[in-house]
Amino acid sequence: MQLAVRLTPRGGRDGADGWALDAEGRPYLKVRVASAPVEGEANAALIGFIAKSLRLPKSAVRLAAGATARLKRLEIDGVEATDLERAFGPRP
Repeated sequence: MQLAVRLTPRGGRDGADGWALDAEGRPYLKVRVASAPVEGEANAALIGFIAKSLRLPKSAVRLAAGATARLKRLEIDGVEATDLERAFGPRP
């Protein structure tokens, strides 16, 4: 499954701030991490947070696009839409 995420590095804490819609009406998850966007630290924190929230190993979550952008696309193995809703609330 693919998941669109808007990441806010140096957000003071690791956490999800809910769902939002982009200009085309596609849902994305707003996530903040305490790590800085230096040498991939924020991306690693994002992967760790998503894996922990979904109770998956970190190896099940991969960054598919957006390594240096705020809007990222993750590929997640072994997860269904209901798992995302349980962890982060219903999509808009």
